[in-house]
Amino acid sequence: MGFFKDFKDDFSQAVNELMPGEDNLESTDKDDDMVVNTLEDEVDVASELSKLDGLLEQVTKQEPALERTQAATVEPQKTREEYTQHAMAAAQEEKKMADNTVTPVQVAQTGAQAAASQTTPQEKPIVSDEVSVITEGTIINGDVISNGSLDIRGQVDGNVSCNGKLTVTGVVNGNSNTSEFFADSAQVEGEVVSSGTVKIGLGSVIIGNVTSNSAVIAGAIKGDIDVQGPVVVDTSAVVMGNIKSRSVQINNGAVIEGFCSQCYADVDVQSLFNAKKGN
Repeated sequence: MGFFKDFKDDFSQAVNELMPGEDNLESTDKDDDMVVNTLEDEVDVASELSKLDGLLEQVTKQEPALERTQAATVEPQKTREEYTQHAMAAAQEEKKMADNTVTPVQVAQTGAQAAASQTTPQEKPIVSDEVSVITEGTIINGDVISNGSLDIRGQVDGNVSCNGKLTVTGVVNGNSNTSEFFADSAQVEGEVVSSGTVKIGLGSVIIGNVTSNSAVIAGAIKGDIDVQGPVVVDTSAVVMGNIKSRSVQINNGAVIEGFCSQCYADVDVQSLFNAKKGN
């Protein structure tokens, strides 16, 4: 019996150790009641949601910063290359702009060239087919200008300018500027300028220089003759002055007191003599 009693006591003790006592059960029940009581408290859902929203905003703000940090750390070399290319492109663009920049001096030169191109082509004078006649016994004191031709049989004390042909059989005391000039038994005291041909007929007296493209002289001239083309000095001609022309023909009987120079000829006389001198 004693053995069984001891075994029973040992078994009871082991069971007691394995199973919690009333005190432990009461404490456990109290703890469970406390947990249940906390869950039964009312929860402020709005405040909890606001906390979640705040956390969400923080996360969304941190994501771009994190991406920028990663981009800066992962691709620094690519960024520097792009910057270098951009700088080179900007430098080339500035150079092009500098090359295409127009300075005030260039603007002035361009304006001068444009003005020269506008003024260089000279407009042809308007030539009328009409012929104005100054009859014998008529004296005009003053300049005479005509778009056509003039036939002076009287006397003009002044300069004469016409776009056509000027024919003088009277007296002209003044300079004349025409496209063609013809004098027949005329008296002219003044410079004769013509863009064409000058013909001085028999019995005419010219006191003044003659300038034209070609000339035929049968009268008397006291003055220098400057002709770009040929000059024909006829038998009855008397010239007191120098003759400059491309070529000259002097007929037998003509009288010339002056020098003749074919300065407008194609032959370089000076180089010809220098070559012979060298030989």
